[in-house]
Amino acid sequence: MASTYFSKRNLQFLLHEVFKAEELTKYDYFSAHDRETFNLALDSATYIADTLMHPYLKEIDKNQPELKNGQVTVHPKIKEYLKAMGEAGLIGAGFSFENGGQQLPEMISSCIGFIVMAANNGMMYTGLTSGAAHLITSFGAPDLIDTFVPKLLEGTWQGTMALTEPQAGSSLSDVTTTATPLSNDASTRGAYKIKGQKVFISAGDHDAAENIIHLMLARIDGAPKGTKGISLFVVPKYRMDEHGSYVDNDVVSTGVYHKMGQKGVPAMHLTMGSNDNTVGYLVGEPHQGLPYMFQMMNEARIGVGMTATAIATAAYYAALQYAKERPQSRRLNEKNHLDAPQTPIINHPDVRRMLLFQKSVTEGSLSLLLEAARLYDISEVAEGEEKENAFLLLDLLMPVAKSYPSEMGVQSVSQSVQTFGGYGYTEDFPVEQLYRDIRITPIYEGTTGIQAQDLLGRKMTMKGGKAPQLLFAEMNKTIAEASTFDDLTPYANKLTAELNRTQEVVKRLMPHAQKGDIERYLSDATLFLELFGTVVIAWQWLKQAVVAKQALLTQNPQGDELAFYEGKIHTMKFYFHYEVPKTLGLAQRLMDTEVLTIVTEKELAL
Repeated sequence: MASTYFSKRNLQFLLHEVFKAEELTKYDYFSAHDRETFNLALDSATYIADTLMHPYLKEIDKNQPELKNGQVTVHPKIKEYLKAMGEAGLIGAGFSFENGGQQLPEMISSCIGFIVMAANNGMMYTGLTSGAAHLITSFGAPDLIDTFVPKLLEGTWQGTMALTEPQAGSSLSDVTTTATPLSNDASTRGAYKIKGQKVFISAGDHDAAENIIHLMLARIDGAPKGTKGISLFVVPKYRMDEHGSYVDNDVVSTGVYHKMGQKGVPAMHLTMGSNDNTVGYLVGEPHQGLPYMFQMMNEARIGVGMTATAIATAAYYAALQYAKERPQSRRLNEKNHLDAPQTPIINHPDVRRMLLFQKSVTEGSLSLLLEAARLYDISEVAEGEEKENAFLLLDLLMPVAKSYPSEMGVQSVSQSVQTFGGYGYTEDFPVEQLYRDIRITPIYEGTTGIQAQDLLGRKMTMKGGKAPQLLFAEMNKTIAEASTFDDLTPYANKLTAELNRTQEVVKRLMPHAQKGDIERYLSDATLFLELFGTVVIAWQWLKQAVVAKQALLTQNPQGDELAFYEGKIHTMKFYFHYEVPKTLGLAQRLMDTEVLTIVTEKELAL
């Protein structure tokens, strides 16, 4: 198995040289921290990843969760991992000191997630717990916070997001799980009887935690139809009765799904209220469940993008190591020198192309996700126009930050498998597992099609198009910086041309929306998301190249450092020459007047 699963040097480059993470400490909320405390948190995550996670990558995949006699058992190392993450304060890294956290920026929390998921994404438990705890601290009453959050952040209890139902899928307006008030008595106000089913609940039941705490969507009796009638509840597996003892809360594990990948994490089918004895506790106000969930969604989507990037990164480093070690054939110009030793396959141009593709996707994705995390932090702690602009930019970039790393990560891991050749298709190397693992990420937290409709249908037009105007202004700043270097100027010009083409596509599509023909306007929204994402990642690569070029000119690096910075510029060039040209075909299709996917009376059956 590959010894390297992520690059510490690249992470440091992005955090401290490109995004200057320590500048966040100028805000009062983060003022207790500095570069040293940031790095200490990352070192703690790396130690846990190295010792408790990466060595068990294949073992946890092989020994997947089992449901027997109503109890789900998971690999014993998962309990050790949860305990270690809790004791290190990493589950609550981004939580306030008041709520028992380290009050670290989302940039650092995201990097912690990146490290541990690159090591072993089959142990994807703690991100779910912190997400559930964050919902409670953001919208729950003090008694809910006091009861549930400390145990969650300790790693003693597991948190989940229980949203999906068999008949509803991603259409949350069709959620049918019900909530009936227990009584009007003040002592039970906020307590409801819950009845219904939830499916695909990751970490929805297991024996590595003492209790499972579900953040669950349900409808209070008499609630309005659609999304306006959905409320949010805390529904524990075990609840405390009037005597202070923990009792079964009638949350039954009906089944565990046998998944294509991420087999270390049980995906559960849960049934509530079979014995009419499931109690849930209202979070915040009635009928506000979906707005609460959406306020937390940006953080969750950064997490999905990070998971995809982490998996693809681990696969890339496995492929890179193999390509350096595996001899096969001779250089193309030396094919006839049969007496010469075989050359490592990394010397073959097509293998280098595959590796550069993987590097450009993974490092470009990580850069975008740290950009998004930085905007998240600013939108949370800044004030006035700075806060508003950061939120608008974050909202616009979020569909790309979730979908580009996921969709392109799948392609990247596919190229990792291809780099290994036939060996990549076997269980002897990790990439076949990573290929299975990453495939879920384009589905998590809203499928790519949903992200595409969100981007084109809402984000491009909100507040009169202010968000894309802000983004294009940021891109133009990078273009101006790159234009000060002769060898980067051609790439600055290419990005300018891409911005102009993107704006032309939007201009051609907009009349359909203005006429109210939304189906036509959004018919190729996924292609627009692909085009837009390719341009956004080009911006991130040009940004990295500017910093690398400045370092080459001012620091006179030698050895590995010289190779690192030159590698950044080389990979930027690869991305612009191999990936960016794909926007030509996408733009042509998006501006085409021939419509082939909208159902008409004359349409032939598929």
